[in-house]
Amino acid sequence: MTASNRPQSSASLRARPGVPYPLGATWDGEGVNFALFSENATAVELCLFGGSDGNEEHGRIEIEEQSDQVWHIYLPGVGPGQRYGYRVHGPYDPAAGHRFNPHKLLLDPYARTIDRLVQWSDALFGYEIGQPEADLKMDQRDSAPVMPKSVVIDDRFDWEGDRPLRIPWNETVIYEVHVKGFTWRHPEVPRQLRGTYAGLSSPPAIEHLRALGITAVELMPVHQSATARPLAERGLTDYWGYNSIGYFAPDLRYSSSGAAGQQVAEFKSMVKALHRAGIEVILDVVYNHTAEGSHLGPTLSLRGIDNLSYYRLQPANRRLYADFTGCGNTLNMRHPRSLQLVMDSLRYWVLEMHVDGFRFDLAAALARELHEVDRLAAFFDIILQDPVLCQVKLIAEPWDLGEGGYQVGNFPVLWSEWNGKYRDTVRDYWRGADRTLAEFATRFTGSSDLYGPSRRQPHASINFVTCHDGFTLHDLVSYNVKHNEANGESNKDGDNTNRSWNCGAEGPTGDPIVKLTRERQKRNFLATLFLSQGVPMLLGGDEIGRTQMGNNNAYCQDNEISWFDWEHADRDLLEFTCRLIRLHREHPVFRRRRWFQGRPIHGQHVHDIGWFTPAGEEMSEEDWRVGFAKSVAVFLNGEAILSPGPMGERIVDDCFYLLFNAGHEQLSFVLPAREGNFRWAKVVDTSQRMVEEPAQLYVPGQEVAVYARTLMVMRLVEHPQAASAPRGGEEFFGR
Repeated sequence: MTASNRPQSSASLRARPGVPYPLGATWDGEGVNFALFSENATAVELCLFGGSDGNEEHGRIEIEEQSDQVWHIYLPGVGPGQRYGYRVHGPYDPAAGHRFNPHKLLLDPYARTIDRLVQWSDALFGYEIGQPEADLKMDQRDSAPVMPKSVVIDDRFDWEGDRPLRIPWNETVIYEVHVKGFTWRHPEVPRQLRGTYAGLSSPPAIEHLRALGITAVELMPVHQSATARPLAERGLTDYWGYNSIGYFAPDLRYSSSGAAGQQVAEFKSMVKALHRAGIEVILDVVYNHTAEGSHLGPTLSLRGIDNLSYYRLQPANRRLYADFTGCGNTLNMRHPRSLQLVMDSLRYWVLEMHVDGFRFDLAAALARELHEVDRLAAFFDIILQDPVLCQVKLIAEPWDLGEGGYQVGNFPVLWSEWNGKYRDTVRDYWRGADRTLAEFATRFTGSSDLYGPSRRQPHASINFVTCHDGFTLHDLVSYNVKHNEANGESNKDGDNTNRSWNCGAEGPTGDPIVKLTRERQKRNFLATLFLSQGVPMLLGGDEIGRTQMGNNNAYCQDNEISWFDWEHADRDLLEFTCRLIRLHREHPVFRRRRWFQGRPIHGQHVHDIGWFTPAGEEMSEEDWRVGFAKSVAVFLNGEAILSPGPMGERIVDDCFYLLFNAGHEQLSFVLPAREGNFRWAKVVDTSQRMVEEPAQLYVPGQEVAVYARTLMVMRLVEHPQAASAPRGGEEFFGR
């Protein structure tokens, strides 16, 4: 099939059949084995590129070997740095689901490196743009001159004994962060490293993470991605990276050298450095869709390799895609080769890149077998039995945009979930919206109603108040409505339901009362987050007061809207957050491995948890149902933790009494009685910037004033002076 007007390579004269596994381009020290799956192709050509810009086509070789729908060839003498792509022949019949077009150079889905970003051109589209029903007619322009190329790499790396940290779930504190935004403006990170993998693992960056006390970074997408053409034409970029084109390739944008192939070693070095600091690496991955978009999108990889196999098409009209993601297409997880692509990618990032877990974007889309979300879909079955993936942290964003896509609480064992109900309930509670205290108590104690029925434990709940998608913490208390004008969509994008409260003024203000209220609200949200059962997740930058100026959908803002502003960091808030995380990590009563029982333990008059009114009376059923009630106290008994430690030892912790007052007036709370030489020490008070040490002490049974919109935490401590006479309740709390 190789035509005389096509460039040929001397490599074609010595090519060998090669093998069908593994897929992708594999260098063995002497040559490269190329293997590409396509069930419906009629022919496949391997194209090799070189030259100063990597665009000079040095050879085009027809792959003659095909085994089990995999096209494969081995080229001796080819090695790392070789740029390549594929041209795949077959029917161009959109109505039947086929969009083969050999005029379009295609990325290898298994490419470990992609040499450049997508620069938009009409030639990247497989159809004639601008024609009526345009995608029905094949475009014959060659896309190779403007198309990124896949690159063969040498994946050898000295890990120096690096091993998975395997930090237990109940000891995990997650920090969601963008690789670039975190260090781009950091004055202590060397300028050439800012915004890169190397910058994230630089000493100043790691020092901040360690001082903060987090145990894992959850990196926003680092797979190679592409900016959608309409966005690029508005002068914007896909900053977040939820538009993948390479599931094995680290994003070139975050490479300090910018040289193709170097980002792999740089990423590995980052992971190794973070592991040495005791910090796990979790990747936010986007396997639900790709950057090829709808039927009017470009032909970059999977669409031209085998559209019918890789994508979910509408049964009644295969020209169109089933779109459960809002991004134009949905990966076809019903096809074994699509499943293999995802599973191979996941195992690669664990085994070769040493990451510790994954957060799956729009994970409900991966669970759709036919139309409805199926919690026992093949994807989850395969994960469960996989000896590699069943040992890493698995987090679902448990919704997609399709019908029935909100699946919080419905994922199977092994999976933790972003708990959107926790976010909504905590926001409503502190802004004073009518929502029963029972709902708040359930979320605060780990959401057993969501995860208990499937026999999962509190760590199944990834608790968060803010995340990349929506307001930052500062903006949550500063804006009532979104301000997304900079996105160029007339402020129509982004969620309109933010459950936010601006505390009396919209946006920046000089009003001292409003500013004090905002600071208190931030501390309330942070304290609630780190004192709740489940796994806390902090949005990167919330600890220093990062603002996006009211933008709740900053996906396209690669600028000051998204970058951390280290120069104006709120140091008081940072210190408050550090102390909260330290309190969380030092006291197992706040991170239990098992559910509270809420009743006498083993027949004793000792409870593991108790809920009380400000007057010190146990909450009644009527109290729980009052929608306007905003005050409650909770007793956490550190002497009644049933789950043992890692060596089987009994775990004993301090006892705590938490006083919540989300109302607009000051309230008096009665502190629990306790026989013996004890006092209640105030360790957190969100009405203050910081609790001074030594902590203020209170006598058991004493009344304490809790300011409006304040959370106060008391710890029971021994005291040499005799306690005053108890005022009841000693039976509940133990003697």
